[in-house]
Amino acid sequence: MTTVIIELRDDRHPDLVGIGEGYPDRFYGETVATVAAVLPMLLEAIGEPELTAAGLIRAGAAMARAIAHHGGAKCALDIALHDLAGKVASQPVHRLLGLSSEIPPTDFTLGIDEPAIVADRARRAARFPALKIKLGGMDDVATLEAVRAAYDGPIRVDANTGWNRQDAVEILPELVRLGVELVEQPFPRHARSDLAWLQERTTLPIVADESAVTIDDLESLVGVVAGVNVKVAKCGGVGPAARMLGRARELGFRTFLGCMEETSVAIAGSAAVASLADWVDLDGCLLLATDPFEGLELGDDCRWRLGDAPGLGVRRAFG
Repeated sequence: MTTVIIELRDDRHPDLVGIGEGYPDRFYGETVATVAAVLPMLLEAIGEPELTAAGLIRAGAAMARAIAHHGGAKCALDIALHDLAGKVASQPVHRLLGLSSEIPPTDFTLGIDEPAIVADRARRAARFPALKIKLGGMDDVATLEAVRAAYDGPIRVDANTGWNRQDAVEILPELVRLGVELVEQPFPRHARSDLAWLQERTTLPIVADESAVTIDDLESLVGVVAGVNVKVAKCGGVGPAARMLGRARELGFRTFLGCMEETSVAIAGSAAVASLADWVDLDGCLLLATDPFEGLELGDDCRWRLGDAPGLGVRRAFG
C-alpha cells in the first residue's frame, strides 16, 4: 500500500497547516510519481483560494478545469484545503460543509483467503454491524457459508469486477439464501449492459464502484444499478464526494461511501461527508499495521466520532 500525505501552508495563516492525503490507484493510471507531477499544476490552478465553503467549491472547480482524472492528486490537495479551512474557521469539516455529525456505522472488510481463515476473521470482527467480503475465487460460496456460520449480521460482497454472466447466474441464489445485503461491482467497469442485466434479475442492490468514479458517471448509471460507491480518492476529495453523494441521492441511487487502504487523514475526510451515505465502508486505517495519525476515534457502535476539533481533527502521532 502506498499513499501520499501532503501538508499545505498559507501565508495568510502562517501558524496553521492543512493535512491532506491521496491514494494513487494504478487501476486509474495513478502512481506516486503522477501525483508529484500533477500537484504543482493543481496548486497553480487554485492560486490563493478563499478558505471558506464557497471558496473550496471554486478551488475544486479550478482543479477540474486544470486537468482531467488524477483523483488521488486532487484528493490530497482538496482534503488539505478542507482541513486548513476548518482550522481557519475554528470548525470541524462536516460543520463547515453544513453536514450532520450523525453518520452510519462502518462495516469491516475481509479479504480473499481460505474459507476457514475468512470465517475466523469474521469471528474476530463480530463487533462490527456489517462485514464486507471480497469475492473472486473458486471458493466464494464456501467462504460465504463459513462466514455466515460464524457471523449473523449483514454481509456485503465485493466481486471486484471478477464475474461474468454465468458466474452471476450461478451464485445469485446462494447470495440470497445466505442473506447478503448488496453486491458491489460484479462486472468490469464499462460493462453497463451486464450490470443492468443483473440488476433486473435481483432485488439485491447492485452497487457500482469502478463504474462510478466521479459525479460525471452518475447519469449513465441511472436505470443500470441501484447504488453507487463514492470514494474521495476516486472523485477528488471531500468537496467532490459531498457533491457526488448529494447528486446520487437526487438521481435515486442508494449511496455507499467507501475507501482505500488510507490513513485516518483520508478516513476523517470521508467521515465528514458520511451523513450523506446509506452504507459506510470506512475501515482503511483499521487495516494498517500502524496509523501515523491520531485524533479520529471509532465509537463502541463502530461510528467514527465527528467532534468539535477544527478541520479534520487529526494530527501526526509521535512516539
